[in-house]
Amino acid sequence: MHSSIALILTALLFQAPNAEQRIIEYLKAHVTPGRQVVVSELYNNVFKTPEERKVLDRLFNTFFKIPMFIVQYNATSKEIPTLRELSEQFNFTVPGEADVMLRIMEADPRVPKFIQRNPKTGEITKVDIPAIQASPQFGKVLERSITGWEGREAPPFAITSLDGKPVTSQQVSGQAHLIYFWFTNCPPCVRSAPILAELYNQYAAKGFKIIGANADRFLELPYDDKVRADYVKKYGFKFTIGHLNPQMQQAYGGVSVFPTMFFVDKKGTIVKLFVNFQDKAVLEQAIQSTLK
Repeated sequence: MHSSIALILTALLFQAPNAEQRIIEYLKAHVTPGRQVVVSELYNNVFKTPEERKVLDRLFNTFFKIPMFIVQYNATSKEIPTLRELSEQFNFTVPGEADVMLRIMEADPRVPKFIQRNPKTGEITKVDIPAIQASPQFGKVLERSITGWEGREAPPFAITSLDGKPVTSQQVSGQAHLIYFWFTNCPPCVRSAPILAELYNQYAAKGFKIIGANADRFLELPYDDKVRADYVKKYGFKFTIGHLNPQMQQAYGGVSVFPTMFFVDKKGTIVKLFVNFQDKAVLEQAIQSTLK
């Protein structure tokens, strides 16, 4: 009996790594400074199973979002994201994965040299926003994401609710509201969830609305409808929630930091923009500003 348990435990400890682990371990060993990683070579010569190629597709789609996340985070919060926060935002589950993705980014000539890192810890120590702004590839996208949102008219949007119904900007026209970009189990979103639920319950009677744009599908995260429904029930969300689509994400500056919150007044003007977690007092003051 004991020998059987020992054999099972040994098998679990030494089981073959999953596709993402295999790819990250390979990249750890093969990424070199100044040499671009060519995804087609990985496809054709190294990783050929459907599972592996699905992971490669997700990592490739993430690649160009990372610089925008770092810069948008820094520009709007005046802080520098940690490797842990990068992992949380992009669902990097393999130890060292965020560091590997930064190494790939730093080795790619298409990405400006806009960050400095601690050589021992790998943590980002400095972000050079002008270096990204000067880039033909990233500059215009960055300008749309961080420049002058407060005082502008909120862009229109049309998404689909979790139960398949239309959710549009017309439904909150003339009403003070928050457009809340989030994804399931994102740690700062989890911290924000009970606060938003409480504030909505407090201010809904005064005409305040919340539209929650859930980014699970947009970010290709492994959460199904039941997981989302359980999350919504757990935190007591009574406000409208829909699935973020690419059109809405682009309309709001290519949102890449979660949560991101646009507070919109009755005239349709954005009065406050926040990224990352905010405490109750800050959010309540923003709600009161939209209701004036």
